[in-house]
Amino acid sequence: MDRLFVVHKPIFIGSNSYLSRIKRKYRVKKAGFSGTLDPFASGCLIVAFGKYTRLFRYLEKTPKRYRATLWLGSKSRSLDIENIIEVTVINEELKVEDIKLSLSKLIGKVEYTPPAFCAKRVEGKRAYELARAGEDVELEKSVMEIYDTKFISYSHPFITFEATVSEGAYIRSLAQILAADLNTSGTLSYLERLNEGKFFYDNEKPLNPLEYLNIPFNIYTGSKEWMELGKKL
Repeated sequence: MDRLFVVHKPIFIGSNSYLSRIKRKYRVKKAGFSGTLDPFASGCLIVAFGKYTRLFRYLEKTPKRYRATLWLGSKSRSLDIENIIEVTVINEELKVEDIKLSLSKLIGKVEYTPPAFCAKRVEGKRAYELARAGEDVELEKSVMEIYDTKFISYSHPFITFEATVSEGAYIRSLAQILAADLNTSGTLSYLERLNEGKFFYDNEKPLNPLEYLNIPFNIYTGSKEWMELGKKL
């Protein structure tokens, strides 16, 4: 079966584990997904079956949009609610105007340090594997581009916002930058990926790959004989 579609990964399950469920549901053996979501995160996950798994590198998957909730006063090793180590009650509420101002300052290219609990590789291993084993993980600083931010709500001590970002961005790190600008601390209590480019969750409806491809321009360098003889390119 060849199929391209979007599933909605629930919270507290890994992307690989959820893909196994999808394979059993549709009774397929060859399947893959693009854009790993942390177990803590939910939302849009692009899945393909059969030959369509070869198309991931050519799909238009940016910009990505996320909805997140920052829990003020909490601290976590993984920057989300999976590894909470401390919760401090913050009595003084923030001003909504200050939150909106801080969110607006995030737009543009932002330097950040990826969270230790992430899928980046360190000496051949995933960073989160090392972090969960109790090892110290040091990741190099990187740059993500924030195209847009949107204030959703503030119900102390929770700030909910949306961010439209580039490939490779980490909302957990972005939330830390937001908290620091507000002169407070916090960690994410909720994270949902709303879309990847034109990919939105729509009850796992099959998609036409031709509508989502972003194939770079290629120049044919073979000869006329190759075309006539059907040589594999």
